[in-house]
Amino acid sequence: MTARDSQIERRWDQLHTWGPYALLATGLGPAIAMADPRVHPVRWYTGWALVGCAVVLQLLWHGHRLRRPDRARVPSRLGTAYYVVRWALAFALTWLNPFFAFYAASGYMDADETIPGSRWQRLGLFASAITVAAAQTGGMPFTSGLQWLVFAALLFFNSGLQMVVAHLTTQETQRSHERKETIAELERTNAALQQALDENAALHAQLLVQAREAGVADERRRLAAEIHDTIAQGLTGIIAQLQVVANTPEREPARRHLDRAMELARHSLGEARRSVHNLAPVALENDGLPEALKKTVAEWGERTGVRAEFTVTGTAEQLHEEVSATLLRIVQEALSNAARHARATRVGVTLSFLGAEVILDIRDDGTGFEPRTVPARSSTGGFGLDGMRARAERIAGTLTVESEPGHGTALSARVPLVRHDQ
Repeated sequence: MTARDSQIERRWDQLHTWGPYALLATGLGPAIAMADPRVHPVRWYTGWALVGCAVVLQLLWHGHRLRRPDRARVPSRLGTAYYVVRWALAFALTWLNPFFAFYAASGYMDADETIPGSRWQRLGLFASAITVAAAQTGGMPFTSGLQWLVFAALLFFNSGLQMVVAHLTTQETQRSHERKETIAELERTNAALQQALDENAALHAQLLVQAREAGVADERRRLAAEIHDTIAQGLTGIIAQLQVVANTPEREPARRHLDRAMELARHSLGEARRSVHNLAPVALENDGLPEALKKTVAEWGERTGVRAEFTVTGTAEQLHEEVSATLLRIVQEALSNAARHARATRVGVTLSFLGAEVILDIRDDGTGFEPRTVPARSSTGGFGLDGMRARAERIAGTLTVESEPGHGTALSARVPLVRHDQ
């Protein structure tokens, strides 16, 4: 309940408490002024006795309202008895003097609070209207047929007006009750919503912890892949060059292989430092993806002695760093696998820009394999196809493999074209 509603209800309570006193005093004043005790002494003393009874009745009801404020506002048998006795006193006083119809009008104020049942409430209002209409006609008893006719008209008007007022009051009371119920329901809903918000806050905190843990795990996998793609592949190349040196008796070829091993060692050291600082691949520091792939393919072909070609189709665009790094790592892994397992004589790498996506194709004429029989990555093996596929999927891409024993291998990575400025 709002403060405004509380204030209105308090004023209505004051009106119902003090209104009958005020109406009785309003009728008593002109009645005393117009009455002559010497002409009708019996009526004079009877009137004072009835006024005294009315005052006592109001005091008793007032005390009941103060003692039981919650029950005094609820229609009951006691309230009905109070209403009937008050109506009888008002009717008798109005019979003695029409000015006491003011006191009879108090029945219009509290029929809904004292009499249970709408039908009995309407009957109480009709009884009060009889007293008021009789006073408006000129007082009782009636002495002519015209007075009875006027009384009937006034009774119809008064009762009809009171019925309309009572109907409006009932509707307003019902709306007030519905408003209270709505407010109570809103309070319950707000409490439930607050509880849900508290639970969501706790769940959000839990999700943040889980996301942080998942991020740490993902970062560990990424760093493992970075180390595999840089240090492990570089060390593999160094070992291969040193094995050639060990098997080459001539000094000049051995010197060339030692120089290549030293170059690979320096390159691997640079990649290791870059991985620690979580930077992009060294090959992408100064060049875009097409230039970096071209150099990577050429260096790999020179190092392995395998004919390697790189081709770009479509309009080349500056790609986002993560996309460029992913495609470069896929090429590096594919070339490493081709050098170790395929025994290929020719390798082709094609980078195609096709509007909304980028396609990377890597083909070789090596021994090939059965893709369904490829074993899972072990703790001693490389990242292989699973690693390349995971890299592509991390940027919403796909990796497909086509291979057959004796007919080479074809890899195709399709990823969204995300530009550098997006």
